Amino acid sequence: MKLHQTISEVTDRIRERSRPGRDAYLARMRGAAEDGPARAHLGCSNQAHAYAAMGADQDRLATSRAPNLGIVTAYNDMLSAHAPFQHYPERIKQVARTFGATAQVAGGVPAMCDGVTQGHDGMELSLFSRDVIALATSVALSHNTFDAVVMLGTCDKIVPGLVMAAGAFGHLPTIFLPGGPMTSGLSNEDKARIRRDFAAGKIDRADLMAAEMAAYHGPGTCTFYGTANSNQMLMEIMGLHLPGAAFVTPYTPLRDALTEAGTETILQQTALGDTYRPLCDILDERAFVNGIVGLMATGGSTNLVLHLPAMARTFGIRLTLEDFANISEITPLLARVYPNGLADVNHFHAAGGLAYVIAQLLEAGLLHDDVETVAGPGLARYTQEPKQPEDGALDWRPGPAQSHNDQILRPASDPFQPSGGLKRLTGNLGTGIIKLSAVKPEHRLIEAPARVFDTQDAVIAAFKAGDLEGDAAIVLRFQGPRANGMPEVHGLTPALSVLQDRGHKIALVTDGRMSGASGKIPAAIHLSPEAMTGGPLARVRDGDPIRLDAAAGRLENLAPDFDDRPAATADLTASHHGTGRELFALFRANASSATEGASPLFPEDDA
Repeated sequence: MKLHQTISEVTDRIRERSRPGRDAYLARMRGAAEDGPARAHLGCSNQAHAYAAMGADQDRLATSRAPNLGIVTAYNDMLSAHAPFQHYPERIKQVARTFGATAQVAGGVPAMCDGVTQGHDGMELSLFSRDVIALATSVALSHNTFDAVVMLGTCDKIVPGLVMAAGAFGHLPTIFLPGGPMTSGLSNEDKARIRRDFAAGKIDRADLMAAEMAAYHGPGTCTFYGTANSNQMLMEIMGLHLPGAAFVTPYTPLRDALTEAGTETILQQTALGDTYRPLCDILDERAFVNGIVGLMATGGSTNLVLHLPAMARTFGIRLTLEDFANISEITPLLARVYPNGLADVNHFHAAGGLAYVIAQLLEAGLLHDDVETVAGPGLARYTQEPKQPEDGALDWRPGPAQSHNDQILRPASDPFQPSGGLKRLTGNLGTGIIKLSAVKPEHRLIEAPARVFDTQDAVIAAFKAGDLEGDAAIVLRFQGPRANGMPEVHGLTPALSVLQDRGHKIALVTDGRMSGASGKIPAAIHLSPEAMTGGPLARVRDGDPIRLDAAAGRLENLAPDFDDRPAATADLTASHHGTGRELFALFRANASSATEGASPLFPEDDA
């Protein structure tokens, strides 16, 4: 199928915009590759330090030219998504030994969970943890003793941070080995209903706790289609997973077989062999366009609108909100997975999963097939599914030709809606985005008086006091990256859902994040410039008429004197100390805007 004209035009625009940075980046990567395996340039003392703890592998590391894999792991045993990685390093080492190679854990990176920190102080470190992970990974790989890299990470900020660091070492072949989703527990529909009932005071905390434990009940990623699972989709559609690897549950024979096959695959792609496939050749502008298409087609997380530009920057590629908007307009929504539907990712996988989605998008001319992947040339390889017959031999077979459940997954010829799940917003309140895939059409045009708040706690207090009855545009400001690290404000969803269910016209307008868990409340998020830097939200007052027209992509304050007002300020001292937040002052001071990825590693003046 011929590539869609818009996809071709957006790709060309990104390529041209990025040319100076991309050319310079590739020149650096080619130079690093030409130097040959880095550990060959280390002195004997340097190498001895690197090999001292490797036991039986010591001699092979010191005398052999076989590949040495560097493993970067986000393992910890307090978070379900990362607990499965506990035994991955030993499995990877065993596979490497069978090929005469070696593997070492180069380093660990922190993995925090927005589900744990939601609504609490720790959430203000969440977004910047991505950049901490990128820095920590770079430190781990700086020892220069590795011929290829294996990344073990799953959740919200972990995968983007790992990708950002991998870009700095893009001359090395790199593969991501996922942990997989937990098995299905309490349905997402019941979970959301119980949260609303608790917010409305219909049930007590014991009932809420029982429901939450039934929903989040075992190892693996949370099963809703939030940022963690959007990350897994991205790694597959961008060619950094083996085909079909994203949504296989932990501790199963197929999951183990994919981990072993991924290790074997990356061992064959180092500069020491005949099939050198560095990461810098896989993640080019076509791969990032494919990632955006996948995000739109599946109704993925709004957090990736922050992460993809930051990830792309380390590969010399510049993405803009216009790129996302243009791709969204022509990409059909093929999937309904909670919070955009009732199904979870296990149901999505069973209905046909990514193999079906990728096949449909390729057939519609919406994806670049002519890309490099860790599985080899061509994205068409990812229309196949891994199978493991009783004899244990892993192979790939053609994916489903049709959806097994059209309430979850539909063909491109009959989508849930003709355009993607994200919309760019512009107007006199700044530039932002809204996720529409879960918002009913009747809630996409809201005109209501502003209720202005500077903290999430103040919104919740007003709700509990009964002060939010009636139509309202909840303006929550001073939540951007320079103000307090841009925390998610998803904790407001139950309360705002209750107000909407009572028949009120409700919208959220914020310079903060709402995450992949955002649902039926129309939420204008990531507004830039943020209030902290004097952005338009700092001029909004209680009672101002706010108009959100999601279909038209417009967000406006209709007050006649709005443009002439001084910007309000806020005392943010409480957000700058405690829970380690005082250590992140440098990050807050240097973070770019949300439209640039909200990263302190790429300040705005470098844009």
